[in-house]
Amino acid sequence: MKLGMLHLFENPAGKTEHQIVKEQTDLMIAAEDLGFDSVWPAEHHFSEYGWCASPQVTLASIATKTKRIRLGTGVVVLPFHNPVRVAEDFAFLDLLSDGRVDLGLGRGYQPLEYKGFNMDQMHSREIFDEGVRLIRDCWTKDRVTFKGKYYQVDDMEIRPKPLQKPHPPIYMASLSKDTFELAGRYGFNLLMGFAFGLKPQQAHEGIAAYRKGREEAGLDPNGGKIGCLFMVYPAPTREEAHAEFGPAAVWYYRTIAKYIAPATGHVPGYEMYAKTRDFASKVEFPELLQSYGMVCGSVEEVTEKLTDVAQQYGFDELLCWTRIGGLDPKKVTRAMDLLSGKVMPAVRKASSKAA
Repeated sequence: MKLGMLHLFENPAGKTEHQIVKEQTDLMIAAEDLGFDSVWPAEHHFSEYGWCASPQVTLASIATKTKRIRLGTGVVVLPFHNPVRVAEDFAFLDLLSDGRVDLGLGRGYQPLEYKGFNMDQMHSREIFDEGVRLIRDCWTKDRVTFKGKYYQVDDMEIRPKPLQKPHPPIYMASLSKDTFELAGRYGFNLLMGFAFGLKPQQAHEGIAAYRKGREEAGLDPNGGKIGCLFMVYPAPTREEAHAEFGPAAVWYYRTIAKYIAPATGHVPGYEMYAKTRDFASKVEFPELLQSYGMVCGSVEEVTEKLTDVAQQYGFDELLCWTRIGGLDPKKVTRAMDLLSGKVMPAVRKASSKAA
């Protein structure tokens, strides 16, 4: 199982925009030396929830300061972009980084962001579908003709082409059963996470739907990679972990509750987010510790819980949501060091024996 880091670029009170950008990019660069396999900045707009408006710009900076670590996006909100430009930008990034790009794509879920771009969220699934098909055409065809409802291209040569062949791995963010199956039908890798209210039974059903989608598309049902997002924070003791990570995690949930409107439950595939809003608006840290998406405690406790997760689901990559709520970078770096140096070696060893 590979080890990655998600970066939200959130901005709690008391930090400047300059501090946020510097702290997050420094942590992404440090991840390579700390033994992580990948970093995944997340696109967000118009609020303190997240300020990384362009993951490709962020990763271009990281690419020039690293040599090995893979550069993922967690995720690019595809309906906000012209897919031809996305194809061009990430092909360029793939060339710049010597073939280290993993393109994570999603539809987004915040009504504020759709309003900011003057878009109707009800059409997000149709727009996304056209967008991903057009990106693949741009990457794999010498000349592109595409006739869709939202995008039209007439016999255009799209350059540059990516270094990875046939194209960089594409990951699709999924939460509802329908989107799990759709990711499989596309032949994409899967991005999932428990932080938004996904329960263990729903996760098992979602993975089964993903495998079914692949099989129905004529693909190996056991193929494709699965990356899963967890809030993860180990410390030398349970007390330290809870004291340090607790306020940051509560800040996150209280903040996200402001930006997920109840109306999102009426948009196909967004029902889970609406449920998360109700939970997040009043949650306290003890409740979070009981939720499946929170792994916080001593090194031994975190190792035990992640081992259980790895054996239950067979994830290919664990994406750690460790830098959250403006947490002190020194504490984040210590947690990252414990994850890569102590937790993950033990998890991999236990998972290998179980297999």
